Parts: sequence; structure tokens; C-alpha cells
Amino acid sequence: MDALYSIDPRLAAYALQILRLCVWLVLLAVIFTPLERLFALHPKKIFRKAILTDLAYYFLSSLVPTILLSVPLAAIAFAVHRFIPASFPAAVAAWPLGLRIAAALVVGEIGFYWGHRWSHEIPLLWRFHSIHHSAEHLDFLVNTRSHPIDMVFTRLCELTPLYILGLASPVSRGGSLIPVLVILVGTIWGFFIHANLRWRFGPLEWLVATPAFHHWHHTNDGPAFVNKNYAPMLPWIDRLFGTLYLPRDKQPAKFGIDQPLSNNLVGQLLDPFLLWRKSPPATTDETHSASSSDAAATLVPPTAETEN
Repeated sequence: MDALYSIDPRLAAYALQILRLCVWLVLLAVIFTPLERLFALHPKKIFRKAILTDLAYYFLSSLVPTILLSVPLAAIAFAVHRFIPASFPAAVAAWPLGLRIAAALVVGEIGFYWGHRWSHEIPLLWRFHSIHHSAEHLDFLVNTRSHPIDMVFTRLCELTPLYILGLASPVSRGGSLIPVLVILVGTIWGFFIHANLRWRFGPLEWLVATPAFHHWHHTNDGPAFVNKNYAPMLPWIDRLFGTLYLPRDKQPAKFGIDQPLSNNLVGQLLDPFLLWRKSPPATTDETHSASSSDAAATLVPPTAETEN
């Protein structure tokens, strides 16, 4: 009789995780929905097109990649332990915790930048990443509109340098906390930069990513504007690698992609595996050659005249 009332611990853990996600979703909606109504870049309905699909992605992207990442991260940790001299991570572990966290944020950001950039430049990876860019309306919920394979790849690019450089370790409290902190900060900031907000922060936009910065990454205004602004939090990394685009006097007019995409969640998850369904993204050469002088003219620091 007691067995009828017993609950499988694994099911209980999943139920608790889903409950936490529901609580977070409510908190995010309470914060961003009023802001997006009051300061919208492009006014739209709350229950806009594809919102149910994006809600499904919110739960899917929060549950599945964690499971898929466990095996490759364990393999990376083993390889680092096997091939990297123990003295190197020990020396890094001796740094003050604050310094390790700051270094991990920058190193993780650079790793994510390149993983993100490769997802645009390599046709096979673009098949998965294009789902994130298919959103025609940006708001905070689009942050988690991603194929699990896409999320796993970029997370691996973000976390692998941390393990190699000794900034993360699965065998120490600080080392295991740091990658969790890096992902948590990046995820929270991701909701902000996808939000439908017209805010501009003047010179601060060169230090931290804003909605205006990331909206240009999602633009579908033309080939001269795509494949820009890959960094999730630190725009100066895009400036360092020559992909920054942040004009002072305008913001993107439309979003999305020109490629056909299934209208339902299952179709979108399967589309990347159907090799005949998708065309490759515009190459870096194509986008850089288009209106290069116009792009160069916009790569100047925003001033106090920037819109608020």
C-alpha cells in the first residue's frame, strides 16, 4: 500500500525542476512584460505569433541541454586531468576567488563568441542555430528559443576553455561553482538583451551588451547588417574581432530569416537533420563586402547624444 504513495526520486527531481522553471517564468514575465509595454522598440501584442512555441522552447532549452552536456563535459574534465600538468590548474586555483570569477567570465565570453560565430559561418551549425534567428518578434522569451544541439555546442565552446585553463574544476567547490555562475549570469543577461526595449545606455554600451546591441545581431534588414554582435555580454569582444555594429542613430526594423522553417515545434527540431531543407547562411565575405564603408562609419563609440 505504501508503494502507491511512493514517488520515484527521479520523477520528483524533474517535477521540482519544472516547478522552479515555472516560478522563474512568472518572475521574468512580471519584470519584462510591463517594461516591454512601456518602452517597446516595436509595439506588439503580449500573446504574439509563436508565443506557445517559444514557451515550449523555454522548458525544453532549460531541461534537455543539461542532460546532453553531462557526457562531453565529463570527457573534457577527464582529458584535462589526463593531459594538463596538475601544477597549472593548481596555480590558477590559488588566485583569489574574485579574480578567477572575473577571468572565467571573460574567457567564457570569448569561447561563447567563437562558438556563436561558427554557428553562423559553418552551414551545418547554422541549420540548428537558424531556429533561434527565425523569431520575427523579439522579446525576453526569445532568449531560450534554441535547438538543444545548438545550445550544447555553444555551451561547450564556453566551458571548455574554463576547464583547460583551470578556471573550472569538477573536484573543488570553487571550481565547480564558477561554470555554474558563468552560465547563470549569461542566461539572465540573455533575457535582457532579447527584450523588446528601445533603451540606449550611451557610452556604457561599449562595456556591457544592451538590447540595441543584440537586436542588430537578429536583424533581417539586409546583408550589410547580418553576422554582427556575437558576444552575449561584452561588446568590446566584437570590437576586438571586427564584428561590432552599433550605430547611434537607428535600430533594426525587422527580424527573422528568409529561409523556410516549420511552423510547429516538432518540425523545427527535426528540420536541421533534413539536409535538403536548408540553405547555408550568408558568408562572412559576403556580409563584409556589402556596404563596408557604411559599416565602418557606424563603428564609433556612442556619445551622450545616444537615444534614451
